[in-house]
Amino acid sequence: MTEEEWRAFLSEGTRTAKVSTVRADGSPHIAPVWFLLDGDSVVFNTGKESVKGRNLARDGRVSLCVDDERPPYAFAVVRGRADLTEDPEELRRWSTLIARRYVGAEAAEEFGRRNGGPGELVVRVGIDRVVALADMAD
Repeated sequence: MTEEEWRAFLSEGTRTAKVSTVRADGSPHIAPVWFLLDGDSVVFNTGKESVKGRNLARDGRVSLCVDDERPPYAFAVVRGRADLTEDPEELRRWSTLIARRYVGAEAAEEFGRRNGGPGELVVRVGIDRVVALADMAD
């Protein structure tokens, strides 16, 4: 995919990203997240005390995989470093924006309040590298 194509791919629909972080023992951890593309970053929320939250606080290296499981199949893998914030305004703002994508405008505020409170993090992954392929079964 071109840069324009993978940016569109990451931004369309409600696909989740599978986020891979590094555990303290060096082994991988993977979990699905809701996300948004914001310029040269991917943004998602997680709990500060979740496995991925603790992993990212210790080691900011992260990869995300977003795929389309329908023929002709496609995927994008994003690699970068995470920047974390607990700023209440940023938490509420990003939680609501992300929720709007996945649950719609009518429920976004409720999700934003729930996911944007104390103990949560906004994770901003600066994009270092992208590998993206489309039409794999054509």
